[in-house]
Amino acid sequence: MKAEHVEILIRHRLEQAQNALNDARILLEHDGSSQSIVNRAYYGMFYAALALLQKLGSIPSKHTGVISTFDREFYHKGIFPERLSKAFHESFDLRQTSDYKVIDPISIGKAKAVLTEAVAFVHAVSAYLLRTTQEKGSVHKDAGDK
Repeated sequence: MKAEHVEILIRHRLEQAQNALNDARILLEHDGSSQSIVNRAYYGMFYAALALLQKLGSIPSKHTGVISTFDREFYHKGIFPERLSKAFHESFDLRQTSDYKVIDPISIGKAKAVLTEAVAFVHAVSAYLLRTTQEKGSVHKDAGDK
């Protein structure tokens, strides 16, 4: 895939991530269900992870594959801290449980905590992608100046 197409996909996924977080905030502000807040917060993280994985050139077809690739390529290599990996796992587990299994409802406090972690996750991924894109651009600019 051409580099410009990868950059377009990354921007699209980051936009989806921000839209999902905005949806979660609106739900929280207007007494939406905790289940829906967690769902949108998780999807914010998921879309940000998809943006990140575009750099690798291979996107797993399942959510668990995206999470494990994030861990293998970014958490275990020290690019992102453990708390972001844990938050990604926890939000996935909560979303899975609340969407597909019968359980007690998620508390609003827990939903707020998941949203807070999702915002931190998306921010960290966005900052990393911006930084690596700028560094790549600087390398190319310097090489062209010689």
